[in-house]
Amino acid sequence: MILADEAASARLGAAIAARLRPGDVVALQGPLGAGKTTLARSILVALGLEGEAPSPTFAIVQPYDPPAVRLPVCHVDLYRLDGPEDAEELGLDDALADGALLVEWPERMGARLWPEALILAIEPQGDGCRRLTATVPAPWEERWPPQ
Repeated sequence: MILADEAASARLGAAIAARLRPGDVVALQGPLGAGKTTLARSILVALGLEGEAPSPTFAIVQPYDPPAVRLPVCHVDLYRLDGPEDAEELGLDDALADGALLVEWPERMGARLWPEALILAIEPQGDGCRRLTATVPAPWEERWPPQ
């Protein structure tokens, strides 16, 4: 899938948000500046968040709860983790009981990444577009691609 501009990312984010359920993990992969945070913010806005969604780079986990959003969701940035074992200390599994996760830099979790995560790899193209490649697990098969 090609995302031509930020508006295309916002439309994709809205479509994902409409299909997001408790227990879902959306893993966003890509190099610095690929658009991971832009897509995560688009999902949060479509879930009802008003105002700015700060990047969780320093906090690592930025939680959002109703009524600010329609379901609990944590925006997670694992860039600063030293290793996969550090992710266990974040309590992310607990957040999945009634909410969803938007995880940037999921490769920092190694084999500990949830096997049913929707993995969206974003690759900047030379013309300002982004190529998005999805790895779609069974729980997402009927929901992907979002229309």
